[in-house]
Amino acid sequence: MSDATETIPAVLLEESRGAVRALALNRPSSRNALSPELIALLRAALQRADADPAVRVILLTGAGEKAFCAGADLGSAAAAGEAGLLAAHEARRAYALLLGEIDKLGKPLVAQVNGIALAGGLGLVCACDFAIAADDAKFGTPEVDVGIFPYMALAPILRCVGRRAALDLTLTGRKVSAGEAQSLGLITRAVPRVELAAQTQTLLDLLCAKSPITLRLGRRAFRLAESMPYEAALESLASQLSINALAEDAMEGLSAFLEKRPASFTGR
Repeated sequence: MSDATETIPAVLLEESRGAVRALALNRPSSRNALSPELIALLRAALQRADADPAVRVILLTGAGEKAFCAGADLGSAAAAGEAGLLAAHEARRAYALLLGEIDKLGKPLVAQVNGIALAGGLGLVCACDFAIAADDAKFGTPEVDVGIFPYMALAPILRCVGRRAALDLTLTGRKVSAGEAQSLGLITRAVPRVELAAQTQTLLDLLCAKSPITLRLGRRAFRLAESMPYEAALESLASQLSINALAEDAMEGLSAFLEKRPASFTGR
């Protein structure tokens, strides 16, 4: 009899690919559903990537070809419920904390949507700055079919689509194709599955070539402007421009433009 212990696969895969930190939800047998463990690991991995000066862009995807993420792990949710009302609330709230932390990242977050993105999984897609999806992927918020509204996922969804589309998705629970998801604004674009990795890499390379400090300042300014009245947003953005203009990367970019050469950005 062998005394070897079985190796349990990590539920989150983390890999550095040059200036890209790739994160993959790795629960394919559960359609990459979000368990409390996976949410905690994802939150920690995102913070590590954001703090690592070698990382310029973060990639998020799901393991396998069937699912990006099917939302919350209902089995884990039921277990949390047995632990009491407060424990169940805190377990659900961890997803909201994840979405809030994504919003505060200083680096672009790109979703490579390799399959279905449902419920909280769709919320993750919408929380990312870019979403490149296989053209056979499906999207939706089917929670309503089991008597639950997609409360937390609604916040990032509302940032991507209009009122009518949001009501249609959340109150009917219907699934939409990648083509319709693109037309609604849920994803950046749908591409043939065979081109998914290559087209995502093209976007990653494009972002990696930009100034890290400009992307950080710009991403933050974008988020602030979304929530501010128009005139206040203009004043805030004018101040952000003055800060950005003082960066070494801004001076390098101007010099490169005048000298007709590629810029060499350092993130300073």
